[in-house]
Parts: sequence; structure tokens; C-alpha cells
Amino acid sequence: MPRLALSNVEVVYDKVFLAIKGVSLEVEEGDIVALLGANGAGKSTTLKTISGLLGPERGAVTRGEVTFGELDLLALGPPKRVQAGLVHVLEGRRIFGHLTPEENLIAAFPSGGSSARYNALRDRVYTYFPRLKERSLSKAGYLSGGEQQMLAIGRALMTEPRLIMLDEPSLGLSPLLVQEIFAIIREINEKEGVSVLLVEQNATAALEIVRHAYLVENGQIVMDGPADVLKRNPDVQEFYLGGGGRVDYHAVKHYRRRKRWLA
Repeated sequence: MPRLALSNVEVVYDKVFLAIKGVSLEVEEGDIVALLGANGAGKSTTLKTISGLLGPERGAVTRGEVTFGELDLLALGPPKRVQAGLVHVLEGRRIFGHLTPEENLIAAFPSGGSSARYNALRDRVYTYFPRLKERSLSKAGYLSGGEQQMLAIGRALMTEPRLIMLDEPSLGLSPLLVQEIFAIIREINEKEGVSVLLVEQNATAALEIVRHAYLVENGQIVMDGPADVLKRNPDVQEFYLGGGGRVDYHAVKHYRRRKRWLA
């Protein structure tokens, strides 16, 4: 049984706008999977469907199933989903800027946990992100963009997740920082056995660390497969990898005219 499975899911905003249409995907236990696509394709909506954060944006699942192991996620509120081992690192990091990194980690630690367990989890975070330990007494709002992203991932680890969902972790970061953070994500996946669902516009970087990827356009899955296969696909190379250069997302949005993937 997959760790996470979506089956034929549809999401509507304001009872009118159909945001995702018949989305089906799977993340196996211990796997690392990417959702790739242009801005507005439906990637973030898919993650919010899984984590239960559609409500504040007046979104609703109108069709389909979302399961996490044997759990029906649609029957659970967001806190229960976190308790089940599902954590969502939102786009834009969303750290508490007025708190220190240490205080951010404390805020993420489940209430009722022992101090010994907190210390062990905190030390594990600092092992992956030693820069956070160096800056542990600084205000998080003064950290660099890369350090804030490290802190956002570190907070997620404090919940001892079974699956981490990361929404655009490369956003606004230099290529070197992206490479560093993606390498740590892969390390966490391999050492901790934590499943990862990664949403990215930076397809080049994502396909270097994931094992499987889904391409999303206009709220639909248009292609999926092993990362190595997708990297060799001429359509993916042209529209998502940009031939090794910068991706032209205007071209991506108009690929349907070429009738390669969608009828």
C-alpha cells in the first residue's frame, strides 16, 4: 500500500473555479517524488488538499479520495493529519521571524513531549543544518533566505514526520544554495526513511534528487514516470529543462497547442 495516494481528486474554489481535475498520484513508503509545473498549474493546491489547508482559501474537495496509509485524510482535520505523520512546509517558509531558530523549533515540537526527546530532535536538526546552531540565538527574521528555508525544514522534522511535503523550497535562492538544500533533503530521505513530496518549478534541480515525478498543467497530470526517463524525454527537455538554460514558462503554458501530451 502506498504511503500517500490521491485518486481522481477534484478541487473547486468558491464553488465555481475547478482548480485540479482528476488528479491521481502515489508516494511510496520512503520514496521521494516531485510535482513539477509552471506557476498556477495546481501544484500547491494539490499539497493543500493533502494537508487540509483548502478551507481558509474557500476551496473544497468535490470528488476523489486521499489516503495516508490506511487513513482517509479527507475525514481528518489538519492537526490530526500532522499527528498521523504528515507535515507541509509552505511556500515562502512561514517561519516566526520574531523568534530565534531555537524558539521556532520549540514551537514546532509536539506538546507533551519530553525534554530529552526535544533535545534529541533539535540536535538532529542541527546535524543536518549546522548553520542554524550557529545562529540559534539570532532572530529568525534576520536569517538569510537559505537559512530560513533550512529552519522551515528543521521545524518539520521536529514533528517526526512520515512524509514531508515541500512547496517550492528553491524559491528565491541562489543555485549553490538550492544544490545544498536539495542534497540535504535527499540525505534526510535516505537516512530517516521519510517520504518526500516535492513541489517545484525548478525541474532541473528536482529531477536530480527525486525518483519519480509528475508533470502538472492546468490542474491535470499530463505525464509521469521515473526521473531518469523524464530527463531524457524531448518534451520535458524542451518545455521544463530548457535545454539546460532558463525555462520559458510562457512556452510551457502553450505546449498543448502542439498536441503532444493532451488531446
